[in-house]
Amino acid sequence: MDKNRGDDIRGKAEGTAPVPLSVLDLVSVGQGRTATQALRTSVDIAQLAERRGYHRFWVAEHHSMPGVASSSPAVILAHLTAHTERIRLGSGGVMLPNHAPLVIAEQFGTLEAMAPGRIDLGLGRAPGTDGATAAALRRTDRLNEGADDFPQQLAELTRFLDDDFPDGHPYSRIHAVPGPVQGPAGRPPIWLLGSSGFSARLAGVLGLPFAFAHHFSAQNTIPALDLYRESFKPSAVLDAPYALIGVSALAADEEREARRQVLTGALSMVRLRTGRPGLIPTPEEAEAYSFSPMEREFVDSWLGNVIHGTADEVRSGLNDLAKRTGADELMITANAHGGGARVRSYELIADAYGLDG
Repeated sequence: MDKNRGDDIRGKAEGTAPVPLSVLDLVSVGQGRTATQALRTSVDIAQLAERRGYHRFWVAEHHSMPGVASSSPAVILAHLTAHTERIRLGSGGVMLPNHAPLVIAEQFGTLEAMAPGRIDLGLGRAPGTDGATAAALRRTDRLNEGADDFPQQLAELTRFLDDDFPDGHPYSRIHAVPGPVQGPAGRPPIWLLGSSGFSARLAGVLGLPFAFAHHFSAQNTIPALDLYRESFKPSAVLDAPYALIGVSALAADEEREARRQVLTGALSMVRLRTGRPGLIPTPEEAEAYSFSPMEREFVDSWLGNVIHGTADEVRSGLNDLAKRTGADELMITANAHGGGARVRSYELIADAYGLDG
């Protein structure tokens, strides 16, 4: 194993946490708030995460969703490099089918030059949006590319990052700058993201770290992790599997307040799933909303996978999840209307685990 890359991936559990804890941020925009305020909150959370000892801070690529201002992960990460010093920063993830591999290699090579040794490149194969928006994102000659082309796109991106196309290849004289050709710093480690078995198997075969979206595909978590571990082959990156899972969790000073906050995220998901995406509703709006029987069934199912309550209750839920899944790292995403509730949640969870940076 390349020791430096392995150390970049594997974290050290701080305090009493059973595994490293990290943060996934969607740059949520609540009703009555602006994207500017949401981005400032993301900086606040990243700085808190660094100060308290969370292992890494990732942002996710989404498009055409008014309540999610993370359409440009590389831009947001560049901003965060200027406001943090130690915490690992990365994408959870960049949706590879939306972009030319050379562009991603250039963006993340630039980020690596800005913050050497603390950038992660997490890649997904979904568009992160609806079909029409995905078509608008891609060049005309790439409209037919999809999930089946992901391994080929990944191989091309890896070649650009490592600057090692073989002689005679059409791209052998093209260099992603900044990149390894510019110096010995290396390049960001690649993670594969997924919510089913495809990326789990591919990550295992390639010997890459794997991040699973438990927060919206909980029923597939254990099968996908089992498939990843069964498929794993040691590589220059890892000599053993390393699986991270994203988990939706929110702590508050009182259990009722935590319930009020997570209900806003549930209503937001109801609207998204029914073609009505918008800003994250306020707790008052969510409490007053009249859910149809079908919507109520969805909300109950959704909230069943959101760990929420007091700090002690959230800690217990996270510990149980880590034990049940055998995950090597938990990446917490807190969906709520206000930035203050999200900041407070990460602070309470850090307190519950004795994280001190």
